[in-house]
Amino acid sequence: MSKSSLLSLSLPVSPLGRSLLSLIVAGAAWGTAGAAASLLYLASDLGPLALTFWRCAGGLLLLLGALALRPRRTAAAGPGRRSMAVTGLLFTLFQAAYFAAVQETGLAVATVVCLGAGPVLIALGARIGVGERLGPGGALAVGGALAGLAVLVLGSGAGAVRPLGIGYALLSAAGYAGMTLRTRAAGRRGAAGDPLVTTAWSLAVGTVALLPLGLVEGLLPHAEAPGRVLGLIVYIAAVPTALAYALYFTGAAAVRAATVSVIMLIEPVSAAVIAVLLLGERLTTGTVAGTLLLLAAVGALTVAESRRAPAVAG
Repeated sequence: MSKSSLLSLSLPVSPLGRSLLSLIVAGAAWGTAGAAASLLYLASDLGPLALTFWRCAGGLLLLLGALALRPRRTAAAGPGRRSMAVTGLLFTLFQAAYFAAVQETGLAVATVVCLGAGPVLIALGARIGVGERLGPGGALAVGGALAGLAVLVLGSGAGAVRPLGIGYALLSAAGYAGMTLRTRAAGRRGAAGDPLVTTAWSLAVGTVALLPLGLVEGLLPHAEAPGRVLGLIVYIAAVPTALAYALYFTGAAAVRAATVSVIMLIEPVSAAVIAVLLLGERLTTGTVAGTLLLLAAVGALTVAESRRAPAVAG
């Protein structure tokens, strides 16, 4: 699971193109986490905080194994341990606050507020802190992506708006924005480092921070089919966590922060497709319209980003 093996696709694409591909695959993988978590909740009494703990702990073990097995190589310039610890805290805030928002105000509203506020905060932060301009075309694409997200998630009219839940969702969006901006800033300085190491640090911080909360909620699930529960936990730890976050940190260091935030909106598209195809949910007009809007915005920004000179991307 080294960086080269993760991206070992024999395609004639530039480093920036591989970074864009990394983000697209990461967003699609993140979208499978919700479906796996839904199946896990049906099969056991595991709570969201305990699940997030196992997601972090399991992903950390997989990454430590991958780091131990891969050949030794010269260490690249990267952020210090303190910087990676801060990134890990932002990652933990992003995850925990989102689940709190879902519990308080429902999945639909929490998703719209968190993922909708993320690109806005990132665009502002990138302009002020990193000096990246979004431009009229980029602003239009972000607006289209947010409209698509709202139509996709709220098309059924589900979800109750509660102020505390909105606060949690905004806090989650702030954590996500901070994590993305720090990664991009490190990439611009040439100090992004090894994405596997960065991911491992983030998951280690999340594991330690979530352990006491998970203990209160109950870490050990009770289930009639423990093998199925274990398989789902392993999947969540491996694909939408260890793999997806390694790809995310790979791409986020090389791609403009605002573009990263829009590309990662592939997550709810992936989740919606899985819900319709595998979980038997009804295909609605809102699902189709929101998906098309989001994909159009993601496609527009991806094409625009791929045309940028590699020197600008670094």
